[in-house]
Amino acid sequence: MSIVKKLWWFFKLEKKRYILGIVALSLVSVLNLIPPAVMGKVIDAITSKSLTQSQLLWNLLWLLLSALAMYGLRYLWRMYILGTSYRLGQIVRSRLFEQFTRMSPSFYQKYRTGDLMAHATNDINALTRLAGGGVMSAVDASITALVTLITMFFSISWQMTLVAIIPLPFMALATSRLGRKTHTAFGASQAAFSELNNKVQESVSGIKVTKSFGYQEKELHSFQETNEMTFQKNMTTMTYDTLWDPVVLLFVGASYALTLLVGSLMVSKGQVTVGNLVTFVTYLDMLVWPLMAVGFLFNMIQRGNVSYDRINALLEEESDINDPKQAITNPKNGRLEYDLEQFSFDQDETLSAIHFALEKGQTLGLVGQTGSGKTALIKLLLREYDVDKGKITLDGHDIRDYKLEDLRGLIGYVPQDQFLFATTILENIRFGNPDLSLEVVKEAAKLAQVYDDIEAMPDGFETLIGEKGVSLSGGQKQRIAMSRAMILDPDILILDDSLSAVDAKTEYAIIDNLKETRQDKTTIIIAHRLSAVVHADLILVLQDGHIIERGRHDDLLAQGGWYADTYESQQLEFDEGGADLV
Repeated sequence: MSIVKKLWWFFKLEKKRYILGIVALSLVSVLNLIPPAVMGKVIDAITSKSLTQSQLLWNLLWLLLSALAMYGLRYLWRMYILGTSYRLGQIVRSRLFEQFTRMSPSFYQKYRTGDLMAHATNDINALTRLAGGGVMSAVDASITALVTLITMFFSISWQMTLVAIIPLPFMALATSRLGRKTHTAFGASQAAFSELNNKVQESVSGIKVTKSFGYQEKELHSFQETNEMTFQKNMTTMTYDTLWDPVVLLFVGASYALTLLVGSLMVSKGQVTVGNLVTFVTYLDMLVWPLMAVGFLFNMIQRGNVSYDRINALLEEESDINDPKQAITNPKNGRLEYDLEQFSFDQDETLSAIHFALEKGQTLGLVGQTGSGKTALIKLLLREYDVDKGKITLDGHDIRDYKLEDLRGLIGYVPQDQFLFATTILENIRFGNPDLSLEVVKEAAKLAQVYDDIEAMPDGFETLIGEKGVSLSGGQKQRIAMSRAMILDPDILILDDSLSAVDAKTEYAIIDNLKETRQDKTTIIIAHRLSAVVHADLILVLQDGHIIERGRHDDLLAQGGWYADTYESQQLEFDEGGADLV
């Protein structure tokens, strides 16, 4: 019963509601004894031909009153036991979501989205059933069985009672062994469900890629393999699940057989009446549910144990990035300085000997080949990862001395892979501050050169864009994501290759707007098209995690290195297209 200890915090939290529910359930168990007793008395009265009309009416009244009382009490225990169990699901689900928002990127490299979704749905549902149906089964089975057995033992026949319970120890042994097998099988089926969730999530997210490569049949075959594997795991679990009822009913049937054998002999000897035997058999029938409930309870305990351990494993994960114990309050934008000796990601050295400074209000351009370390440099500033050797300072303080929330509150970040929510364009742009007016949203859209595109849509800013902005072009998604960052007017704005999907003319207009509106704010631009950084106060050229060139645009052209060669090559492309915008 280790799961009871694990969930004891919740039972203590909701103890009043559980106590009321258990009391109501216990009273139902006691009231259940009235109908069989009344029925036995009426049968004996009929047999002895002594039943009067008034006796019959009183007995019927007792049955009616007990039925009404049980009706009300059943409502109460369902509300206070089953209803309260949903509170557990709400609490655990909130804790999981809070944990998800707190974890660093390494956590999401370890756990896939579908797996996390399975924990937040299937596993929590198993816990909810245990806290509701499990508690109900435990209380009802124990109270009903105890009260019924005591009544059978003292009010009818202790001999028949002892004979009737002979098969029960053997049933306990069989269900115990079955429970261990169920525990193992359910753990495997939950893991398989996580794998299936992952497969569905990845397949749906990548459906466009799958179709463009003509891999529908291969993808369908791969999904069917995962689906079949999950089905087989679930069938193994179901095999053990379906054995519970037959096993319990087998031993219950043995109790019936022994009771009828011994009871008929006792009736023939005059030791009990026919009414007593009917009442006893009825009570024995009432024991079927508690015995079945024991099977259900074992099943739910095994499932709950597995699910709790799976959820707890997530909650015990520690983030790689944490707030300092003595954090600097009210951080301010200022001089940004990288003094980085080395940073390793997944045991591969990606950055080394990175030393530069950027004054408040200046613009930094980061350029270089794909995989040169540009985005890694930004992730260190955002503290998605922490520096291995060296430090990054902002306004004279190590960024690790700031609270994460405060540090990131200074920064507006537009990543390479823009994520838009499945809601309206208006809500996407003002995501960081839902109280902003439509006029402010429109100004941000104009700065990002996406206002005309939005106005041309049938519903304008109220246009629903679908999951991840599926209904928009790549350039529209980039510019809406830029609007979302720019509307907050952050002290530090980071554009991580955020202009790659727009044409050169639109890029020029956006850069021009940035120069006008961010004269006292720091801006960092990562770009492959060098025209986006020609105005920067400092341009860094990265290669294999090293800075190979640095300076302003004219300085780098004069050096005749990678920057000058790439710029000349891109200018030739512009000239051929008739659009030199620099």
